[in-house]
Amino acid sequence: MSLTSPNKRPTALAIFLIVAGAIGFWAAFQLTLDKLTVLAHPNAQLGCNFSLLVGCSKNLNSPQGSIFGFPNPLIGLACWTAVIAVGVGILAGARFAKWYWMLFNLGVIGALVLVIYLITQSITVLNVLCPYCMVTWAVTIPTFWAVTLYNLKEGNIPVPASARRFFGKVYGWVPLITIVSYVIVAVLAQIRLDWIHNVFV
Repeated sequence: MSLTSPNKRPTALAIFLIVAGAIGFWAAFQLTLDKLTVLAHPNAQLGCNFSLLVGCSKNLNSPQGSIFGFPNPLIGLACWTAVIAVGVGILAGARFAKWYWMLFNLGVIGALVLVIYLITQSITVLNVLCPYCMVTWAVTIPTFWAVTLYNLKEGNIPVPASARRFFGKVYGWVPLITIVSYVIVAVLAQIRLDWIHNVFV
C-alpha cells in the first residue's frame, strides 16, 4: 500500500527537476560553447578562467574532460534535457511505471558517480575548480538525493514498509543533506587546494 495518496502528484519534486534540469542544461551549454571556442582557437582566453585555481580551460582540455571520447558537456545536454522532461511530465499528469522510475534513478546514480569522479579529479589531479562544472555538481547532488529518497519512500525501489516510512521522513531533509554534501566537497577542496585563501585572501 502506498504511503501517500495515489492521486497526489509529487509537484514539488517535479518543479525541482525542471529548475535543476534547466540550471544543469545551462551549465552544460556554456561548457559546450567554451569547448567549441577552444577547438577553433586553442589559445583563446575563456570568460570562465578567473585565476589559476578557478577556470574551465584546464578541465576542458584534459582527458578527464572527454571521458568517453567526446566532450563531457554533451552528456549534460542530453541528460539534463531528460530530467526536465520527467519534471514536465509529472506536472502534466503523467504517472510513470515503477520500472521507469528505477531506470531514471539508475541514470541519476550514474550522474552522481560521474560527478564524484570529476570532483576528485579536479581537486586531486587537475588542481582547478571549474565554475560551470561546479554548477553541475551543485544540481546533480540534490537531484540524486531527491529522486532516490522519493523512489525509496514510494516503493518504486522495493524496500520493506518500515524502510519506506524511514525514507519518507528522511525525504523532508533533502535540503539539509544537500548542504552537508556541499560542505564535504568544500572541506576536501580546502584541504587539497586551500581555496578560501587563494580565492578570497
